[in-house]
Amino acid sequence: MPELDLDTQVKLAIYEITAETGSVPTSSQVSRKVNIEEKEVLAAFRHLHAKRLLLPEPGDSHRIRMAPPFSGVPTRFPVEANGRLYYANCVWDAYGIAAALHCDAISRASDGQTDEPLTLEVKNGEPILKPYVAHFAVPTAHWWDDLIFT
Repeated sequence: MPELDLDTQVKLAIYEITAETGSVPTSSQVSRKVNIEEKEVLAAFRHLHAKRLLLPEPGDSHRIRMAPPFSGVPTRFPVEANGRLYYANCVWDAYGIAAALHCDAISRASDGQTDEPLTLEVKNGEPILKPYVAHFAVPTAHWWDDLIFT
């Protein structure tokens, strides 16, 4: 098997650490996992951001705000899976966490307008259907214009 390029190694380390711990790692945690200098990790973070594969925390390039479908900060979309608590960036990513981890998952979220509780579940690889409607205020093509707002 050919050796993976550095950006791919860093990306895989981010997802491995997140899956194992429930938390999106910092650049120093990734540095230790991949056994490279932190400045190399930060360069990989910049490359991955340019490819829209992660979003660094504004004002702190050592932290990751989003490694879709995972959020690096608590959100209104907590997801319980594999005995851990993760945070999704949005309703779409709440389902994406179950897909990324290949497991059952449940998110006890709330409606962004009414604050009504919403339960999103995935069992045996399938979402449990509910009469919910998701509304995305920003067209998909513009999500990365301001991903935190979106």
